[in-house]
Formats: sequence, structure tokens, C-alpha cells
Amino acid sequence: MPVCAYVEMMDGLRPHGTAWDQFAQALVHRRPDIMVMNEMPFGQWLARKEDFAMEDARQSVEIHEAGTAALAALNIPAVITSRPALLADRLVNEAIFIENGQVRPLHTKTYLPQEPGWSEVSWFSRGDGRFNIQHICGLGVGVLLCTELMFNEHARQYGRRGADLIAVPRATGSSHESWITAGKMASIVSGSYVVSSNRVRQSGDGPRFGGGGFAITPGGGLAGRTETSSAIMFIDIDAQVSARQRQEYPCYVDELHDDASLDVP
Repeated sequence: MPVCAYVEMMDGLRPHGTAWDQFAQALVHRRPDIMVMNEMPFGQWLARKEDFAMEDARQSVEIHEAGTAALAALNIPAVITSRPALLADRLVNEAIFIENGQVRPLHTKTYLPQEPGWSEVSWFSRGDGRFNIQHICGLGVGVLLCTELMFNEHARQYGRRGADLIAVPRATGSSHESWITAGKMASIVSGSYVVSSNRVRQSGDGPRFGGGGFAITPGGGLAGRTETSSAIMFIDIDAQVSARQRQEYPCYVDELHDDASLDVP
């Protein structure tokens, strides 16, 4: 069965140098089939600033282009992450997976916070609300980018469409328990494994990121969580387990159709 890695990666990560070399070397000892990286993992976190700046946007696009090439060079069959992409005079945050060196877009982030340290509305245009299943390493895979995890209807629909794994690249602070709770609920309503990675610590004038990548088994069990001393963790993804869980409560419960809706006087 496929092995999935999840991580906590340093804020301000660069796709070269000592930290990157140590990360690549650590993966040599147990090379996963799938790796979930954190959200827009390279360079400075753009949304630390309240106002959009084109120069910063272009620099982030450039370092993620180099970072995507560095991830492809790890020779992991599939890597799931996100990258900034310029669209007219704004960016979009695009979920991608890298398969055999080829970059494949998934969807653009739809739910965007706007608060100190996470001024994403200032920097990004919203996605179109399409959440597509991909087949990766023999698994049905869906992606929820960070805040998208908080909207359970999408996890539910991924499960209805056969997702064995929901990958959650994120860039969040120290509120671990709320994110783990959201991950458990996503797993409960979908029947899927939920695997998430995060930035950790602080670089420059950005917010402090909390790390705490996690893996949740179908039905909502916490299987593991990254720490400073174990920044890369692994979980086996068993498609038969997720398929069985999708037949259990509450996954099997039918959706409310328009013709069954209640009339409100």
C-alpha cells in the first residue's frame, strides 16, 4: 500500500542549502510514495503584509518555480503542495501535485482569511470553488488548502466521490487542537485519511507558525503528529480501509435533495 509522508517545514525555506540538503537526505532512508508538503512552502509568507506588492509577488512565484524543480528532483512519485501563480494583477494560490517530474494543477484556493499575519484577501483572488479528485499512486486523492479544511461540505463530497486521502497543505499558527479537530471531522464525514503538513517557527517579520503536521485515519483517529525532533512522519494509506469506512455512519447517509427540502412558512 502507498506510504504517505507529512512534514513540518521551516518558515522561509529555500530549495537549496544546508536545511534543504538535510531534508532531502532524510527522505533517502524511507522514500515515500506520496509526500504532502505545507502550503506555499518556499520563501517568505506573502500574507504577512497587509498590502499587495507586485515585486514580492514575483519573487514568491520565482522561488516556488525553483522549489517545484527541487521537489521534482527528490524522485518521490507524487508530491502535493501549493504555489502562487500570477493572474493579471493578483495571485492565486494553486494546489498542485508533482508526478514523475510533471506539475499538474488541482484547484485554486477558495476560502481566504484576512487578519494580521494572514492577509490573504489582499494578495489572492478566490478560486472557482471546484474541488477535483485525482488518482495518485492508485488512490483517489482530494486536496483542501488550509482554511478549506474548515468547510466540511467539501470533505464530505470528496468522500462521496471516492477519496481515499484528503491532503491538507497549510500555513497556520499554534492553534493545533482546532486544526486536528477539523481534520478529524473531515475524516469522519468523508471516510478518508486526512494528512496535513505545516510551516513551523518564524523568519523575518512574518507570523509564528505552529508546525504540527498530522495524519488521521478513516473515522477520525489521530495516527501521528510531527514534532521538532520528528519533522518528517509517515503513514500507510490503505484504500480498503477507506472504502469500508465510506460504508459506515455518517458517510452512507443520503444527501438532502431539493425535492426533499422542508417548506418554511
